[in-house]
Amino acid sequence: MNNKIKKISGDASFREFYRVKKNNKTSIIIFATKEKFKNLILYSLINKILNKNKILSPKLIKNYYKDNMIEISDLGDISFFEYIKNKKNKLSAYKKLIEIILKLQKIQLKKFYYFKKKKIRFKKFSINYLHKESDLFFDWYLKFFLKKKNISKIKKVLRHELNNIYKKLYFKNNYFTHRDFHASNIMIYNKKMSLIDSQDAIIGNPLYDVASLIDDVRIKLPINLQENIFNYYISKSKFSSKDHFYLKNDFDILSVQRNLKILGIFVRLFKRDKKSYYLKYLPYTWILIERRMKNPIFKKLNLLFKKYLPLKKLKRLQKI
Repeated sequence: MNNKIKKISGDASFREFYRVKKNNKTSIIIFATKEKFKNLILYSLINKILNKNKILSPKLIKNYYKDNMIEISDLGDISFFEYIKNKKNKLSAYKKLIEIILKLQKIQLKKFYYFKKKKIRFKKFSINYLHKESDLFFDWYLKFFLKKKNISKIKKVLRHELNNIYKKLYFKNNYFTHRDFHASNIMIYNKKMSLIDSQDAIIGNPLYDVASLIDDVRIKLPINLQENIFNYYISKSKFSSKDHFYLKNDFDILSVQRNLKILGIFVRLFKRDKKSYYLKYLPYTWILIERRMKNPIFKKLNLLFKKYLPLKKLKRLQKI
């Protein structure tokens, strides 16, 4: 049997991906030595749950856990990021993704899952989780751009106000949440949309994945299209028009939280992992943050940003 193995480009993680060709059929090998449980075992479990709920995801072909590998089905090379570029009716394509999010939100998880007698329970999002993520903005982005300046006071003041804002989230953490629902994690396979990179799934707020999709820093969408996608979610969800105010508030809060995190992650990828590719997304990430911070719920945080942060410097993509 003639097998061909070719390394393929991966994501921002430490995993390695290989395409294996056997008898004119292809599969993908994922190799991971770091966070092996999450990247191999939990990923396989989540994909199984997604497929069971009619959400197309990679299927496990064979596990090689002892060798830090799994073999999964190949969903091709065309991501939604590439697919949407030349798509004239973008709203139609985004509606299909909203329908996938709604399917995710209907998933009823078991209390526990098991792997070789190991009990697996999905975690719930919490304010501590939100802080852990947005802290990356202070610990990586600010530390890098403000250089030697002591940011501990800035972090303390801004974090306190972020905490007040996170407490205003209205909807409970009761929904299956992909947690990284953006254009590069959606593949187009046999004219159908499929989900990858689901290993960080959590039980969370229903607006988290919606914010990840609409305010994806990789794709610049017109404001009216963003609004139409958001309104489509409301019209197709179990929520009513009277919930619109709370839905929009939660959306704006989680978009800002997530994009503060992304600023930190992209600088960390550059500084720690020597991956400069993501730096080009920093300016648009700031545009999205400012767009959502027009919500009156951010009134005090806006004032604190202006008081404590050299915003012009922070928003400029410098030669770094």
